[in-house]
Order: sequence, then C-alpha cells, then structure tokens
Amino acid sequence: MSERILLVDDDEGILRTLRITLKARGYAVEAVMTGTDALLTMSQNPPDLVVLDLGLPDIDGVDVLRRIRLSSRVPVIVLSARHQSEDKVEALEEGADDFVTKPFGSDELMARIRAALRRGGHDGLDDTAAFVCASFTLDFATTTATKVSDEAVHLTPTEWRFLAVLARHRNRLVPHEAILKSVWGPSYGRESNYLRVYANQIRRKLELDPAHPRHLVTEPGLGYRLVE
Repeated sequence: MSERILLVDDDEGILRTLRITLKARGYAVEAVMTGTDALLTMSQNPPDLVVLDLGLPDIDGVDVLRRIRLSSRVPVIVLSARHQSEDKVEALEEGADDFVTKPFGSDELMARIRAALRRGGHDGLDDTAAFVCASFTLDFATTTATKVSDEAVHLTPTEWRFLAVLARHRNRLVPHEAILKSVWGPSYGRESNYLRVYANQIRRKLELDPAHPRHLVTEPGLGYRLVE
C-alpha cells in the first residue's frame, strides 16, 4: 500500500507540481489549501507524512502544526517562504521534523520526505535503555518522560530521537554531525541550529535549572553529552 502524503499549501502551482512529482514516485497524495481542511483530513484520514506551508489563508501554519502535535506524531515537513531564523526556530519548537525554504529543489524535498518517512517507521527508541538521573527519567520503550517530582513531560518525536542518540552514548560526547545524521538523516550535518533549538527546548522541559543544565550538556563547537 502506498504511503500517503498530505500537502497543505495555498499555491496551486506548487500543489500541482508536488502532486505530479510525488505520484510519479509511487506516493498517494492528498492536497488541501487551508489549515481548516488540513486539520479535518488529519482527524478523518491521517496521512503518513505532512508537507505544511506556514502562510495559509485561514490559520497560520505554525498554529496548524501545534494542533497536529496535540494528537499525532506524524512526520511534518514545513515548507515556507519565510527565511527568518526565528520562523524556523518556532516551527521546530512546535514539533516540525524539518524545514524547507521556498524556492526549493524537488530532489532535495524528495530526499527529506524519504528520510522523514523512514524515521516515522522506526525511531530507534525500542532498543535504547532507559535513562535515569537525579532530575528526570526517560523510558524510550514507552516514550514516557518523568521529572523527579513525578510530573509527566510531553516530548515531541524529534526530541525523543535526539535524546535517544545521546542516551545510547550516555556520558560521552556525541558530535554535532553524528546527531544530525542519526536524527534527521544522512544528508544532514551542518544544521547545528536545529540542535541548539532542540537542546534548549528539552532543557526547559526536563532540567531543574534550564539556564545551568546538569544533564544535557553542550560541548561548545563539538557536540552534546547526556550525563547521568
């Protein structure tokens, strides 16, 4: 059965081009032009992946993403003409798996779609041992995060993958490039801004003092450690 991709964009030309390109590669495609229709489709017939434009006519794309993440772990690739770094940061913090800036090359987008679908099929979490420290516990088999106060913490799929990479090498330095390739795919390696966004977001959720983290530690210019 073909994997289903939901395209959400108010540009008819982009929708037509992407629909043709994706169908030629064997995907089933549904295309909508509003955030309202995207959320309706998500509730009635959830896809395997969403390609989401931020500049929609009725609901801002970030708000659509936020609502999707309330109930779904489906991979979401944000497709946007917004070039500002803060727009990428906001989308990533709300749970986007990737961010592609318009104009874009179809080969690049297809590669990112394939990588996101592979990650959606296997997060590599089940084979990661639980991580327990003084501030929180991470159970990767059940994707359950709990602070020392017994407060349950919601982590996005990408945050879980980020932490799983570090937990498999606990207490040891994991270089930027290794994290990017493990979490986002082999075509990544230079997007260190992704790592900063996710590390800061995770610290706000898990660390007792996010400004002075004890467990998710940055090694400037090198990578990150998850310290017990």
